[in-house]
Amino acid sequence: MTLFSNLILVALGLLGLYFGGELLVTGASRIARRLGLSSLLIGLTIVAVGTSTPELFVSIWSALRGASGISLGNVIGSNIANIGLILGLTGIVATVTVHRNLVRREVPILIFVTIFTTLLMLDGELSRLDGILLLMGFIGFNGVFYWLSRRDVDDQADENLAEEETEDDVSSLWQPAFQVVGGIVLLLIGANLMVEGAANMARAVGVSETVIGLTMVAFGTSLPELATSMTAAVKKEADIAIGNIIGSNVANLLLVLGATTAIQPINISGASLTLLEPLVMIGFTVMLVPFVRNRVLATRESAMFLGAYLAFVIYSFLVSMAMPT
Repeated sequence: MTLFSNLILVALGLLGLYFGGELLVTGASRIARRLGLSSLLIGLTIVAVGTSTPELFVSIWSALRGASGISLGNVIGSNIANIGLILGLTGIVATVTVHRNLVRREVPILIFVTIFTTLLMLDGELSRLDGILLLMGFIGFNGVFYWLSRRDVDDQADENLAEEETEDDVSSLWQPAFQVVGGIVLLLIGANLMVEGAANMARAVGVSETVIGLTMVAFGTSLPELATSMTAAVKKEADIAIGNIIGSNVANLLLVLGATTAIQPINISGASLTLLEPLVMIGFTVMLVPFVRNRVLATRESAMFLGAYLAFVIYSFLVSMAMPT
């Protein structure tokens, strides 16, 4: 395809991501209000799984095709992009403040899941048993946070949200459910078009497959999270914005990587990845700790996340260009 054709794909992808993010956030926040659930739970589950679907398809398809570099690199790169790029841009668009009692639970769990998954990689392989273990962890994660959300349902923030709904609004869940489904479909289409165009342009300049997985493909499959979190931040739905990022990272490790390795085990050395990439992922996750203490993400912290992500991308491309493809 020509450069112009790829640019058209990227542009159409961006449109799909924008409108998909609008629909998904609107529908998810309305469902949260009507069911009396916290917005953070919706962000951690429905929104997070929906926006992680591109990673799921890309990773499974890549593993079955023998492209383990793209498969594993996509998961690791997406988690790095979710924190460095998406959280950074979200904080620049709007100062993000979330409830202390919520974030102080979710972030430590994300750190634990990230370290645990990295430990599974130390033997040089992610086996089917590892995949099943990760999938069981994903089921447990959602169960725990559903219970926590029900326990916290009387939080003042959720009471205020509930008061905004009229009796007519509460009468049916069909409309917001269709909004969520429609948003996810548009996000999937947009992400697919974006990845197609971006990957074609990356290959044209001779970038290796593994680095494409860590950067270009990971960036493309993380665009739904970007669109959703930025839209949520603008709409003052901070819990959905942050819950989407945390939940997506957990879903990438437990659901995406779990399902992928349960179907097709991944040889770590065959993926041309070293321990450095998982350690970088852990490092970005640990960077969330100050956010847990302050529960505010302002411009300065956002710039720090973006700077770290930019350094990671530049390093990855420089290393790739110094090595034979």
